[in-house]
Amino acid sequence: MSWFGVVNPAAGRRGSPYNEVLAVSSEIGLDAEFVESTSPSDVILRISDAHAAGHRRFISVGGDGTAHLVLNAIMQATGDERCVLGIVPAGSGSDFVRTFGHRRGVRPGLERIVDADLYTVDIGTASGSFGNTYFLNALNLGVAAASAATANRLPRRAGSARYTTAFWIALWRFASGPIIATVDRHRFEGEAINVVVANGQFFGGGLNIAPRSVLTDGKMDVQIFRGPRRQAFAIMPRVLRGTHLTHRGVQRYSGSSIRVEVPDDWPIEADGEIIGRGSVTIHVIPEAIDVVI
Repeated sequence: MSWFGVVNPAAGRRGSPYNEVLAVSSEIGLDAEFVESTSPSDVILRISDAHAAGHRRFISVGGDGTAHLVLNAIMQATGDERCVLGIVPAGSGSDFVRTFGHRRGVRPGLERIVDADLYTVDIGTASGSFGNTYFLNALNLGVAAASAATANRLPRRAGSARYTTAFWIALWRFASGPIIATVDRHRFEGEAINVVVANGQFFGGGLNIAPRSVLTDGKMDVQIFRGPRRQAFAIMPRVLRGTHLTHRGVQRYSGSSIRVEVPDDWPIEADGEIIGRGSVTIHVIPEAIDVVI
């Protein structure tokens, strides 16, 4: 069965990678049809039409945000039917594939799809005032979500460095607030500045946020960052290396049913995309999709 791929025309630093995708696919003999997306709603329509035409193997060409859109389109089109997702990391972030140690770029990504080793992974579903969304890699409430919004406004030519820059910009504009987090039978109540719910290991352009996260255990890795903002100077270098979990300002849990109550104006991002504000309820869908590794 052939593949159906969606290319984000804004993924490349030097313009759309669409022509490169077509050229490399032809060269390596990949049986795939590719389209350029024009909007999030266009992605949903394209995937829905492709599924109706018999496609069950899909390709996302772009960053984590593109994979997020394609995943949601697949889940909307297929329901409980498990499909295959190949990710070609052409975006500046592309953090989900880092969990597997993959190289970024169009050619390495397409070459992996030709060989197509599959790995079944869990995904998360989040609901709140924004409605419902699925996520593959990570969800944030608080300052990290605010920094994702800032990063999306910075020049793409800065690459992954724009995520670090955006964090420090957002930090000084963002105040901590009272939160209540319930993770299975565990409960946290207190002041915090960010809550991360991670499925994959990396986010924010290579930050090793969840070194203990497992994509196949039916759980999410939940971390609450508390304490004064100045602690960020000590915690952030440790986040880069994945050694922050022992810091007194980080509270970690693991679970499959999660409720996070935060101030109404706190932003929420999933896989790098701002999805809404306020509190959120999250559940894990075990073994939801096969990804190409």
